[in-house]
Amino acid sequence: MRPRRPLLAAACTAALVLASGAGAAAAPSAAGSSAGSAGDRRTLERYAADTWRSFVAMTDPGTGLPADNVAGDLSPASRSRYTSPTNIGAYLWSTVVARDLRLIGRQEATDRMARTLTALHRLERHPASGMYYNWYDPVTGAKLRTWPADGSTVYPFLSSVDNGWLATALRVVRNAEPRLRARADALLSTMDFGFYYDPAANPDAGSGLIRGGFWDEPPPGCSVLDNYRDRGPDVYYTCHHYGALNTEPRIASYLGIASGQIPREHYFAMWRTFPDTCDWGWVEQKPVGEWREYLGVRVFEGAYRYRGAQLVPTWGGSMFEALMVPLFVPEERWGPRSWGVNHPVYVRAQIEHGLAEADYGYWGFSPANNPDGGYREYGVDPIGMEPNGYASDQERTLVDYGFEGCRPAQPEPADYGRGVVTPHASFLALPYAPRAALANLANLRRDFDAYGPGGFYDSLDVTTGVVSRRYLSLDQGMIMAALGNALLHDRVRDYFVRGDVRQVLRPLLGIETFNARPAGSAG
Repeated sequence: MRPRRPLLAAACTAALVLASGAGAAAAPSAAGSSAGSAGDRRTLERYAADTWRSFVAMTDPGTGLPADNVAGDLSPASRSRYTSPTNIGAYLWSTVVARDLRLIGRQEATDRMARTLTALHRLERHPASGMYYNWYDPVTGAKLRTWPADGSTVYPFLSSVDNGWLATALRVVRNAEPRLRARADALLSTMDFGFYYDPAANPDAGSGLIRGGFWDEPPPGCSVLDNYRDRGPDVYYTCHHYGALNTEPRIASYLGIASGQIPREHYFAMWRTFPDTCDWGWVEQKPVGEWREYLGVRVFEGAYRYRGAQLVPTWGGSMFEALMVPLFVPEERWGPRSWGVNHPVYVRAQIEHGLAEADYGYWGFSPANNPDGGYREYGVDPIGMEPNGYASDQERTLVDYGFEGCRPAQPEPADYGRGVVTPHASFLALPYAPRAALANLANLRRDFDAYGPGGFYDSLDVTTGVVSRRYLSLDQGMIMAALGNALLHDRVRDYFVRGDVRQVLRPLLGIETFNARPAGSAG
């Protein structure tokens, strides 16, 4: 199995380089109410207990660092010999959830988190930015320069989004466990997201964008030699910026804005969609929208149309791009006219695709292990901007709606192939379509060998029944955070947003109105 995060970053490259240069949806419900009946609550508690068991199996008892993945039988010998900042972060916030759900005692949780923090203090970091490299050996803590599976060379990379998820977890830990606050703060205080921020990236908006990351030694392929903080030696930035708003890298933007390392205007410099001119005629479809101004930044409030609805798309049409961030930031409450409309419409689009358009009988499309081997991005192509987007089936069936006046549309697919569903997508949907999410998960358990000792396996082919019987730290971490919010009245979110995050981001998100609406509404 090869590294995943760089694959996702690379998939964004083409569009974001250009961005830097030139049925009715259900109403959103509070995540804390999505546990539903007593029976639903017992089911979710069982899911949490089993999912936590996978983290226990993935984590090295000496270092407290989780492996990236483990086999479905939870054998310690099957742990991967690599881990990332995101994996470590997922383990930390999942430990908090396990404690608060009383799956483990407070002392065990504190001991586990303290061991991981000790390892984090010892891991090699980039001195000037305080950021972590993308790949470490979870047994020794060594920075990887050779990939364990095949001996290929690893060029040590420092990802903005992966460091964002680790910093997210450190904020959760500091606010959830006072005894560890000082140790978590000592790490957080050195992490400077301004190191990724290119202030000249979007001159038309008058604000900047963040880079995908950087290398601190020459990498192969494209890079940009610079140093936005003028602190320490120059580094080799990725040639792409993260230019689209509705993607998971916005967690790094939020952290930088909340800490004062990145200006507030950056939030509006990111694209909702690219504009509706032929300069952008290569993207998935022609958006509908208009220009508005917020904090002096001109914003194209664009939306894509899908089955009678309008929504702000993600890059690839996957669930975690849109809904991993609101596991921690209550976007739909702080931005009721933006995210409060978009998130439930986005979930409805995923459901519509799985149950109606592709007629799989199941839904939930997001990057996951490929049941046929390896790792792959899955999504709903029409709700992503990527023209060769994330497909929902193994055959990569895509649509091309064209770009009116610039590129003709192509015939829509007559049918879809072998759909691949990942259970973590249903957990992400819990706040916005709780009944549908619970029913989908129940159907997956009933109809397939989709559940093991560590909870739901990572993905399954709903046509052939082939299941990827592995557990991934990233995906299991999303499930644990979603369950913590559902069963504990948004407690995970509360831990994250206390203090400067709430004070800075809440008024910022409340400014905007997206050009989004559910199917059947007037517009």
